[in-house]
Amino acid sequence: MISTNEQIDIASLLQARRDNRDRLKPPLKLLPHEWAERSVMIPAGNAKPGPVRFANAPFQIEPMNMTVDPECYRITLMWGAQTGKSQVQLMAMGFFIGHNPQSQMMMQPSEGDLQTWLNAKFEPMVDSTPSLGDRIAKPRSREGVNNQKMKSYPGGFLMFAWSGSPKTMRGRSAPKIFCDEVDGYEVTAEGNPVSLLWQRAATFGDQRLLFETSTPTIKGGSFIETSFEQGDQRRFYVPCPHCNEKQVLQWSNVVWQKELDGQGNVIEHQPETARYLCKQCGALWNDAERFAAIRAGEWIAGKPFRGHASYHLSELYSMFRRLRDVVTSFLEKKAANDLQTFFNVSLAETWAEQGEEVDHHLLLNRCEPFAAEVPAGVVTITAGVDVQRDRLELELVGWGVGYESWSLDYQVFYGDPTLPETNPDSPWYELNDYREQIWQHEHGHQLKLFAVCIDSSDQTDHVYNYCKGKGGRRVFAIKGVGGWGRPVVASPSRRRNGRKNIRPVDLFPVGVDEAKLIVIKRLGIKEPGAGYCHFPEGRDEEFFEQITAEKMITRYRKGFPFREWHKTRERNEALDCRVYALAALHLMNVNLQRMAKKLESALPEQTTKPESVPTEQKPDQEKQTEGKKRRRFKVRRN
Repeated sequence: MISTNEQIDIASLLQARRDNRDRLKPPLKLLPHEWAERSVMIPAGNAKPGPVRFANAPFQIEPMNMTVDPECYRITLMWGAQTGKSQVQLMAMGFFIGHNPQSQMMMQPSEGDLQTWLNAKFEPMVDSTPSLGDRIAKPRSREGVNNQKMKSYPGGFLMFAWSGSPKTMRGRSAPKIFCDEVDGYEVTAEGNPVSLLWQRAATFGDQRLLFETSTPTIKGGSFIETSFEQGDQRRFYVPCPHCNEKQVLQWSNVVWQKELDGQGNVIEHQPETARYLCKQCGALWNDAERFAAIRAGEWIAGKPFRGHASYHLSELYSMFRRLRDVVTSFLEKKAANDLQTFFNVSLAETWAEQGEEVDHHLLLNRCEPFAAEVPAGVVTITAGVDVQRDRLELELVGWGVGYESWSLDYQVFYGDPTLPETNPDSPWYELNDYREQIWQHEHGHQLKLFAVCIDSSDQTDHVYNYCKGKGGRRVFAIKGVGGWGRPVVASPSRRRNGRKNIRPVDLFPVGVDEAKLIVIKRLGIKEPGAGYCHFPEGRDEEFFEQITAEKMITRYRKGFPFREWHKTRERNEALDCRVYALAALHLMNVNLQRMAKKLESALPEQTTKPESVPTEQKPDQEKQTEGKKRRRFKVRRN
């Protein structure tokens, strides 16, 4: 007969054999969502702590499983609040730690965001999930690294970076790249942080994966929206509980009752009555029916899959939010004049900012015939020149009282700007000839080009070499300076020299943000008069697309609004030329009213020199006494 102690020893021996046999077995091949349901514990503090259950978020399964699809190299989640986009990333990262170990990199918008993510999301998940905690190296141990920069585990490591610090991305590489809240990333001089980090995975070939998430921001300026549109644009279709019609949940189909007065004005909203209206049969779903529809939903792509799976999802799919809560949030944001937050965070849609912009078709349609080269209202002429690698672009602008303007001409001088102005093949040679032209005024006057501003942002030394010594002929080098509150043009802050010459060149700073705002506002004036912009018949449509190629939008950084110019198309040379022509007018401190009176009086001479000219612009000072003689252009009559 076997004693009790012997029975215990035999049982222990059998258990040890079973454990050894289990260790020798190959690990089960689990999909990421299967591994998550078996292993991951949602820590306390979340809406539903405990084991992961995808029954309440079925839309999370496919994006997570795409991380192991050999044909997929990029995943984009443009998701709203309460949908678990960060949780999907966390579980995918856990899969590559606890089940299929691979090296990874995670980026957050800032160092503070990274610390919050580590303390509030990653570390609580690791602490509550034994299969992860057992694999990651212990802090201050010799078995690996576990600090705020990297965490190692058998088979790989997880490194951290943030967008405002390019150095956190240097010298590092990993096949799996995770980027959270990419619309909050700070773009540096080295480029977009996502692109920089993604480049670190280039050497891993087919093994590399980019997984990016974010709520969107401004229309046309949202990185996550651009990424979503580059992918196959998957949306979650749910069947109507009444007619079975598959559809995407949209905010426009959320309805609720309102109390109205005798004139039809809303007295009170009743969000507790909110229902979802089926677009096909008109049935009203309550929350239980909406939840059932979501559990039966599926992802359907809008474009063919070519390796980039992109997903859009709004808060309407959250089973942790009732429709009355979403409606209440909408009404609160509307009352606070903060609908952008509702669109971005709840609906995961970009916000179309009503910024300063002009439709180029409106300008094109109001072109008019000019009675002469220079119409009657013009009292002086300036030009702005934009310098490109293979050409110069110039707009000739006539100015009248009240800054009413006429676009007299637009020229492109093709050639290599590095060639000297004495070379007939140089665009500077053509610009010299153009500047010497005489322009015929409608009232018989003959006008010359009053002043020219040339941008030195490109081909800088060659612009300086061209402008040197031409201050007396009112040819000035300028450089755009960003920032609000700056004058259109200021006194030169520095003296520059062309490399081949020792004669200094005055460089005038131009406040381009303020100048563009002036130009765009004036383009929007609809009736002739002060500030109105006239354009001649026959002007190419490309000109109007370029002069309206930017709009001013308001964005938010760390909760504070700031204005910035955003390109709506790539080419904007015509807008730049108009800004520089305006700068030339401001630089010369022209009194347009006084010049108009002199033209009206039909004097034999036109005084074109303003009363107040910066000392850097006074011509031939060695021949004239300062302040006693003025430069005059002869006015000839036909």
